[in-house]
Amino acid sequence: MCGIVGYIGNREAYPILIKGLQRLEYRGYDSAGVAMIDKNGSLNVFKKKGKVAELVAFAKENNTSGNIGVGHTRWATHGEPNDVNSHPHYSQSKNLVMIHNGIIENYAAIKENLIKRGHNFLSQTDTEVLVHLIEEIQLHEKCKLSVAVQTALNQIIGAYAIVVLDKNDPNVLVAAKKGSPMVIGIGEDDFFIASDASPIIEYTKNVVYLEDEQVASLRRGEQLKIRNLKDKEITPFIQELTLELESIEKGGYDHFMLKEIYEQPRSVLDSMRGRLNASTGEIKLGGVEDHRKKFEKAKRIIFVACGTSWHACLVGEYLFEEMGRIPVEVEYASEFRYRNPVIYEDDIVIAISQSGETADTLAAIELAKSKGALVLGICNVVGSTIARATHGGSYTHAGPEIGVASTKAFTAQITVLTLMALELAKVRGTLAESRFRQLLYEVEAIPTKIEEVLKLNDKIKEIAYQYKDSTNALYLGRGVSFPVALEGALKLKEISYIHAEGYPAAEMKHGPIALIDDEMPVFVIATKGANYEKVVSNIQEVKARKGKIIAVVTAGDKDVKKVADYAIEIPETDELLVPLVAVVPWQLLSYHIAVMRGCNVDQPRNLAKSVTVE
Repeated sequence: MCGIVGYIGNREAYPILIKGLQRLEYRGYDSAGVAMIDKNGSLNVFKKKGKVAELVAFAKENNTSGNIGVGHTRWATHGEPNDVNSHPHYSQSKNLVMIHNGIIENYAAIKENLIKRGHNFLSQTDTEVLVHLIEEIQLHEKCKLSVAVQTALNQIIGAYAIVVLDKNDPNVLVAAKKGSPMVIGIGEDDFFIASDASPIIEYTKNVVYLEDEQVASLRRGEQLKIRNLKDKEITPFIQELTLELESIEKGGYDHFMLKEIYEQPRSVLDSMRGRLNASTGEIKLGGVEDHRKKFEKAKRIIFVACGTSWHACLVGEYLFEEMGRIPVEVEYASEFRYRNPVIYEDDIVIAISQSGETADTLAAIELAKSKGALVLGICNVVGSTIARATHGGSYTHAGPEIGVASTKAFTAQITVLTLMALELAKVRGTLAESRFRQLLYEVEAIPTKIEEVLKLNDKIKEIAYQYKDSTNALYLGRGVSFPVALEGALKLKEISYIHAEGYPAAEMKHGPIALIDDEMPVFVIATKGANYEKVVSNIQEVKARKGKIIAVVTAGDKDVKKVADYAIEIPETDELLVPLVAVVPWQLLSYHIAVMRGCNVDQPRNLAKSVTVE
């Protein structure tokens, strides 16, 4: 969840660290800190509760010189957000400092043992315990820092991405990871470390993704050295980043979230580019093509994911069962991993994650692999842990998503799931050729339809103004639109802090209808399809109780528009593909309500973009 950054080379470290933290702030923003060693050998640490801007103001009048340093932006796990619990953390002698992303599960036992040895702790964090342990080993064993880190991590239970800086050896950074992401950038005469590539891309495109239980030594004037916890030397595998600097800037938009909403025509198109050709009837997706026989024989598909990705999985359930005629189960990864699920060797497990680093989803992947199932991944970040841990899969090609509330990643995931379902249908022979061809053309038209919906932004902004002061909201949908109701409610909760619930429209009368009064906005997807008349009936039930109806309808609709307080018309779309178009108004609505309420849209309270801890 936290963001880490490090630098060693000939440049001034502080500007690189601060810029890196600003780009990583979406990973956590409870507090931030930096540490540098200056040319006189002094180790200077500055840290502050709050956002990176607070740190910059605090460090402004201090000595921030030096060409080696580390930085951290925190999402709190152990210890409340305050100056003391902020990273970096000192060792007992204050010769070492460390930054950490992850959770050390057995820190309490280690801390108790270190206290008996005379160690004093200043913070409530698990991180401080680990850096004390590293120094204890370093002094007792009289070994170099990298060896002390290896030895200490062999005693650790939990997840970590750490970088350690030694005042007595100002020419080296030692980094290690397990279960939390870390990428090392290799420049001409310097090294960069970060939780993801966004702080690195400005300086180099040559990177190494550290694998679990690997320890890297980044020494000035030498080549990168990597060893694992069993002290085996690892040859670094250098990859070239495809990320472009422009993609992680706001590009003139007020917020990353708004930019990413408007990028959806392109991100959906990019996610299908080269994979689908409606005119020739061709569809080819590596995740299915590479495991064709498994898909032919599979008796069940299990989706695992968290948050917005879980909602995408629910859409996938409808698509796979309708097109591929195969049973699908959708599981919260956080629940799946902690029970004893029944998994057969002929099952296919598909894990979905925007970041490719979600801790619970990674654990679910390992569980499924241990049971012998084929495990595929759908993620957005090339080289991410999930991409490497699965047997295969497909990237979404949405481009970097910086806003904490996911938007374009959701539609990109549904796009890939749609292509996967279509190819599954082709492999299994479960769709008539005419229907298959029709759906290919419908999918190709989606980017243009999203562009049409985005033209309704001003109208949606007017609707947002009417409901910005609501305290509760209800979202309704039926069939494949039900997951979109869940996603709409989640978006409103995440960024505006208005309580909202998503429900199948038919279930409203089994409880939620009790909440409806003349102050309650009810957001409904009421597009033309098999359930249209039933949704109209559900709307009438709400109106009979004086509820306010805001409906997404098919262009030209007359029946719903007669009774709705507001109707948002979207282009006519095949019922199976409605989620790709209908979710956009809910995204815009949530965005505008949050802005009007003065909320921090890109960095909502208590949240972080990539959930890399349990």
